[in-house]
Amino acid sequence: MKKHLHKIAWVEPGSIAEELGLEPGDAIEEINGNEIEDIFDYQYYVEDEYLDVLILTKDGEECVLEIEKDEDEDLGITFESSLMDEYHSCCNKCMFCFIDQMPPGMRETLYFKDDDTRLSFLQGNYVTLTNLKDKDVERIIRFKLAPINISVQTTNPELRCMMLHNRFAGRALKIIDRLYEAETPMNGQIVLCKGVNDGAELERSISDLSKYAPVMQSVSVVPVGLSKYRDGLYPLEPFTKEDACATIDMIERWQKKIYAEHGIHFIHASDEFYTLAERELPEEERYDGYIQLENGVGMLRLMATEVADALDKVEGNDEPGLVSLATGRLPYPYMEKYAGWIRKKFPNRTINIYPIRNDFFGERITVSGLITAKDLIAQLKDKNLGEYLLLPINMFRIGETVFLDDLTAEDVEKALQV
Repeated sequence: MKKHLHKIAWVEPGSIAEELGLEPGDAIEEINGNEIEDIFDYQYYVEDEYLDVLILTKDGEECVLEIEKDEDEDLGITFESSLMDEYHSCCNKCMFCFIDQMPPGMRETLYFKDDDTRLSFLQGNYVTLTNLKDKDVERIIRFKLAPINISVQTTNPELRCMMLHNRFAGRALKIIDRLYEAETPMNGQIVLCKGVNDGAELERSISDLSKYAPVMQSVSVVPVGLSKYRDGLYPLEPFTKEDACATIDMIERWQKKIYAEHGIHFIHASDEFYTLAERELPEEERYDGYIQLENGVGMLRLMATEVADALDKVEGNDEPGLVSLATGRLPYPYMEKYAGWIRKKFPNRTINIYPIRNDFFGERITVSGLITAKDLIAQLKDKNLGEYLLLPINMFRIGETVFLDDLTAEDVEKALQV
C-alpha cells in the first residue's frame, strides 16, 4: 500500500468520477505515475488532459483508470480531508507564542500549533519556514503557491534562533531569498517583543525586508500578546505609550521611503499600536488595500469607512429603540465614536457599547477576538441590553457560533435573556 492514500468522501452527480463508477470509500494513489501527497499535488496533476489514475477500490482492488478530458476540468471528487494530509505542527518554542499562554482545560484543538505553509496559502496562516525541506520550497515555486505568509520576527539570524528557540531558525531566512528570486508573492509579520526585536533590531528588519519589495507585498508589526498565564516563560513586558509612539514614527518614516521607491507602503503598524499611542489612524490609502487585515492592521479604519458608507445609504428617522454592542477594550473608543455618527442620524435610538474586560486571559488582552462567553455573561448580566446584543464575529469559531470557552451564542442568549 502506498504511503499516501486519499479516500473519496463524495462524488459529484454527473461528474467524470461518477461516469467512471468511482464511489465514496475508493481511494486515489497516483496520477500519471506521480504519488499524491496532498491537495496541491492533486490539483496540479489533475489539470492534464490525459490521466492515468491509480485507484484502490473500497474492496481492496487496484485498478488504473484512463481519462481524457478538457484541460483544467475537475473530476468531481471531494476527499475525506480537505488538505488530503495531516497538518504540519510547529517545531519551535517561540518566546511570544500565545498557545503557550493558554490556561489548561480548554478544547484540545486550541493547543495545536500549526506551522504549515499549505495553510498559509489556503487560509492565510503565518508560518516560520523552519520545517520546510528543499523539496517543499521547490514545490511552492513550481506549483506557484502564493502568497506565502511568513512569520519573520527578525532578520537577525542569531536573534531569530533565540526568539524561536530553534537553532535552524536563522538559516530558514534564506528561503525568503529563494522565494524572492522566483517572484513568489509574500507577506511578512513581526511580533514585536519589548527589549528583544524592537528599536534598532526592528530598524534592521524593516531595512532588510524592504529589499524584497514589491515581491514581498507587506509586513505587519504587531505587539506581543501577554496573557496572565506566563509562569516559566520568557519575561516579556507590555509596551508603553512612548514605546508605541517610537515604533509608529519609525514605521511611518519607512513607509514614505518605500512608497517613493515601490508605490506601496509595505510596512504597517497594527491598530493596537495606534490606540496605545493615542494617535489618529492612518488614512485608508496607506493600508494598500487592507492586505494585513487579519493581523489587526486597518480593522478600525475599515470599520469607520463601512459605517460612514452605510449611513450615506439610509434615511434617518426618529424611531425609538435600544440596542447593545459588546467589544474588547482596545476597539471600544473607536466603536463609541462610530456609534456617535449613527446617533446623529437616528437621535431616538440608544446604542450602548460595553467594553469587556478579559478576566479569562488577563486584563492585558484587550482585543475582541479573545473574549469568552463567561466574561460576556458575567459583565452584562445586570445590564439593560435592549432589543438585541451585537457581537463581533471574531469572538466565534470560524463558521460556527461557539466561543473560545466552548459556550455558544445560544448559551449567552439564555443567560442574558436577549
